[in-house]
Amino acid sequence: MSKSLRRVRRALEEAGVAVEVLEMSDGTRTAADAAQAAGCHLDQIAKSIIFRDEDSGEAVLFVTAGGNRVDDRQASAVAGAPLGKADAGLIRSQTGFAIGGVSPVGHLSPIKAWYDPRLLDFDVVYAAAGTPRHIFAIDPKVLVRLAGAAPADFTG
Repeated sequence: MSKSLRRVRRALEEAGVAVEVLEMSDGTRTAADAAQAAGCHLDQIAKSIIFRDEDSGEAVLFVTAGGNRVDDRQASAVAGAPLGKADAGLIRSQTGFAIGGVSPVGHLSPIKAWYDPRLLDFDVVYAAAGTPRHIFAIDPKVLVRLAGAAPADFTG
C-alpha cells in the first residue's frame, strides 16, 4: 500500500470516519473516469484542484463537483490573492500527493481550502484516496469538514 493511501486512511480513521477505499482497475485520473468506475453521477466526484497562491507561494485547494470547472478569476477573488498553476513539486511537497491522486484529506501540511456547494446536493460523493487508482465514498458534509474547507462560489 502506498504511503499516500495509508495517510488518507489514517486521517479518516483518526477522524472516526469509516469508509471503504475502492481500487479502480482502470484508474481515476479524471472525474469522468472516476464517475464511470464508481457508477455515479459526474458531479458526485469531489475533484481536488490545487493552485499556487502567488503572494505566499503556498498551495491552496478548491474541492469542486466533477462536472464543474474552477474559474481562475473567481478562485483568486475567493483566495484573496492572485493564483497561478501549481506544479507537481509544490503539490507533492505540500500535500504529499501526486497529480491525479490528490485527496481533500490527509495532506502533509495544513492547506487553505474551499468547496463547491454543488457537492452538498448529494448524499454521497467520491474523492481521491491519495493515488490515481483509489477513491472513497463519503457524506459531502463530513468531507468538507475534514478538509477544513469553506463554501465559496468559484466555478464558471
